[in-house]
Amino acid sequence: MQQEDDPYSPTRLESGTLNSALLRNIEVLTERRHAEAAQAGLQERIADKITGFTGSMAFVYLHLVAFGFWITANLGWIPGVPQWDPSFVVLAMEASVEAIFLSTFVLISQNRMMSAADRRADLDLQINLLTEHEVTKLAGMVRAIAEKLDVAQAQDHEVREIERDVAPEAVLDVMDGKEEAPPG
Repeated sequence: MQQEDDPYSPTRLESGTLNSALLRNIEVLTERRHAEAAQAGLQERIADKITGFTGSMAFVYLHLVAFGFWITANLGWIPGVPQWDPSFVVLAMEASVEAIFLSTFVLISQNRMMSAADRRADLDLQINLLTEHEVTKLAGMVRAIAEKLDVAQAQDHEVREIERDVAPEAVLDVMDGKEEAPPG
């Protein structure tokens, strides 16, 4: 990747295109990801490496060559190479065992990735709830200012609704069908 295409390149970051709080957040999250990767156990790192390789074109090419040779040799198409698996039973067994192990490695890696995604989703939820609460408080302050300045929209029904804190458990209850959504 060229440096000018990288949104995190020092040149772009220093050019003033991103504010300092965003730069700090990027740095903290990048450091956190590196720390989490460093804390991964040996078995998880091995599973990730295997999964990474098996998801590559090099793995596909390796299998094209190996299975292609196996098949053509056992069909008798390569002179001087004796057939060792003319019924392809050994090839089928080898491919089945490989598939079992590869799917296990993929599941191990997916479980780790899902755990990290769940943590990020929890972080997003907490930040969103905090932001909602802060916006609610700001809306109340703006309405109070508007009333002080005798602005007519200060009494608007929707403005009053904005001032009410959202109860996440009530939203989940409505989403899960436990309660009916209030008329709006």
